[in-house]
This record gives sequence, structure tokens and C-alpha cells, in this order.
Amino acid sequence: MAHHSLKILPCFFEAVLDGQKTFEIRLNDRDYKADDTVTLLEYSATLGPGEQGYTGRACDRRVGFVTDFAQQPGYVVFSLLPVSPA
Repeated sequence: MAHHSLKILPCFFEAVLDGQKTFEIRLNDRDYKADDTVTLLEYSATLGPGEQGYTGRACDRRVGFVTDFAQQPGYVVFSLLPVSPA
């Protein structure tokens, strides 16, 4: 099991938080596996005039099913599941 910290844009971050977005499509440069954990870090390109960066909001999820079926070469899609309590 591995842990990954990932940037995510505000519109996608909100959709994850409210349960509408239950998956991620990512370049598989980290060898994502089921049961890995991810911290999604909200990142905005337009925080203010000439500013960009992390907003300070984050959420944790667990990677569920992972597949490269019908994805662009080198990409995977994986489901986002709640993190099990320790």
C-alpha cells in the first residue's frame, strides 16, 4: 500500500466532497493500486490577482478498483472510496 498526495482543481474537489465524483483519471506515474490512499489537495490557478496555489483544503480517500481500459496510453481510472477508520 502506498500513499499519494494529489493536486485537484476546485470544481473537481467540490464534486468529490459532495459525492458526485467517485473516480479519478490520472497518469499512472505512481503505479496506483487498490487500497492505496490518496490525499486530494485543492489547488487553484486563480486564488487572486496573479496568485495560484493550494487553498488549504484537503480530503482523504482510498483507491478502489483500478483499470486502464479504454484510457489514453499511460493513464488509469480508479474509484475513490471512503478511508476506513483505523
